[in-house]
Amino acid sequence: MSTTDPVVPQTAPLAPERVASLNSLLKGLQADQLLWVEGFISGLRATFGATSHTADAPLVVPELTVLYGTESGNSESLADLTVKAAQGKGFKAKAVNMADIKVAKLKDIQNLLVIVSTWGEGDPPETATDFYEAFMGDQAPKLPNIRYSVLGLGDTSYEEFCKMGIDFDARLEGLGAKRIYNRVDCDVDFDDDFAKWHKGALGMLEVEVKPPASVAVSAPAVAAAPVKYSRKNPYPSELTERVMLNGEGSAKETIHLEFNLEGSGLEYETGDALAVVPHNAEDVVNAIIETTKLVADAPVRIKEQEYSLKEALTSQLDVTAISLPVLKRYNEIANDTKLAAMLDPAKKTDLQAYLDGREIIDILNDFPAKEITANALVGIMRKLPPRLYSIASSPKAHPGEVHLTVGVVRYDTHGRQRKGVCSTYLSDRIALGDKVDVFVTANKHFKIPADNDAPMIMVGPGTGIAPFRAFVEERKAVGAKGQNWLFFGDQHYLTDFLYQTEWQDYLADGVLTKLDVAFSRDQEEKVYVQDRMRENSKELYAWLEKGASFYVCGDASRMATDVDMALHEIIEKEGGKSNEEAAAYVKKLKTDKRYLRDVY
Repeated sequence: MSTTDPVVPQTAPLAPERVASLNSLLKGLQADQLLWVEGFISGLRATFGATSHTADAPLVVPELTVLYGTESGNSESLADLTVKAAQGKGFKAKAVNMADIKVAKLKDIQNLLVIVSTWGEGDPPETATDFYEAFMGDQAPKLPNIRYSVLGLGDTSYEEFCKMGIDFDARLEGLGAKRIYNRVDCDVDFDDDFAKWHKGALGMLEVEVKPPASVAVSAPAVAAAPVKYSRKNPYPSELTERVMLNGEGSAKETIHLEFNLEGSGLEYETGDALAVVPHNAEDVVNAIIETTKLVADAPVRIKEQEYSLKEALTSQLDVTAISLPVLKRYNEIANDTKLAAMLDPAKKTDLQAYLDGREIIDILNDFPAKEITANALVGIMRKLPPRLYSIASSPKAHPGEVHLTVGVVRYDTHGRQRKGVCSTYLSDRIALGDKVDVFVTANKHFKIPADNDAPMIMVGPGTGIAPFRAFVEERKAVGAKGQNWLFFGDQHYLTDFLYQTEWQDYLADGVLTKLDVAFSRDQEEKVYVQDRMRENSKELYAWLEKGASFYVCGDASRMATDVDMALHEIIEKEGGKSNEEAAAYVKKLKTDKRYLRDVY
């Protein structure tokens, strides 16, 4: 909630009781809710004005395409908000996924807003890969008739921050399109930047194309108002269950968590993610305060909100992740010549080597500032981002609940014990019965087949098993007849077979058709899920040929790449195809939404 609620001025041409009613309505509204109200009011205004037009003078309604590329669902959500606001301003607006449009179709568009996220080390979202490659290629059409603006979503902790937004912006300009509002690059805390961009871009489009003020739009029904609890207003959910999934002696620490959603209004589907808003560990916060020799209760301001320094470092700021912007802001205070030398673009490799395994506390110790104020310290850090976890439950099997499978992160580097911010928050600092702030993030591109008779192949080693537990629960709950095949892998059979009893029960009652496991360290030669795929290549290909969807969840850097390579090899071998034909087969699976990945 903002510190200052919107207030209707006393000079408004309204009776005092109406002013009071409006002020009551506006109090506490979040940014997305204000956008909805804006569109609703505009729609009413348009409806009142529509009577001035006759059938002999049809309105010319300008069209607007909001093109999005998404991995986690944020770009899609912002595209939907932009469409609603644009409709309220008189545009015939629609949101289009990059996965569902050919580059050649861009030449038919005149007004274009692009919202795109950057994935990993400067890559496009999985669903936008083909569009991006074609768009950046030599065959992309000239686009002299397009008016456009770009919003990039990214994470400053990655070197290639908002690369996709930068690339799309530059490419549109290079193809002759007219930029009507400058690109905005958003970090993980994107709400304010999005609001600025959406207001500015739509405002410039209004000036350019002058949509008729009297165009009627379909205002959303009252029942379709935004869910009360959201990213801007997370739900304090009670932790009702926490179970250690690994056996004694395991090198891993994986926990199963259950949260109560009853009465929250939050809804989710299998394949969606739950975002958890964590707090930083007290020992990490105290170390920063002690190193900087600041006072824990010193007042600081963050976006006009006042906190104590310790409170801000605990619940508001990312006190661990180092990024280039963080380093540059810090050295404006420290003015350290060694750090300045490391920030030289020519020393990029040296900087990356230094940063590996280090956190903000290391920077404060290695390059101490002679003087730093509490407000200056918080000014170098970004907002603490929520952590997204694939939901491990079906709402049909567990109404009013949501389950997670979380790998707890602990390791030592550079003489310090490090810990995952959110995973240790959930494992160490939250007791049963405590409340955790959460919200649901939809993932419309990672769903079980609409056809209950369609087969599924699921590859989910480690915590990648989470969504597939939900998938199988869902299929059992609805009585689906489709065959289900699971590949699971981890280190040791005796200690790391996550949800073992559940899988064995599903096998016994026929809900799970096949289960193939790979425990890498139970034998001299390591065995992984991709090896089990190759061992079952003939049957796996047969399943694909009869319409099976192929799902992968887990580590993006190695596992997902290795699984993808194995899939290509299997199709090439069992289908008698060339390398190029196998690649085309896989591409068709993706186009048909039968090869779906949730990787991180």
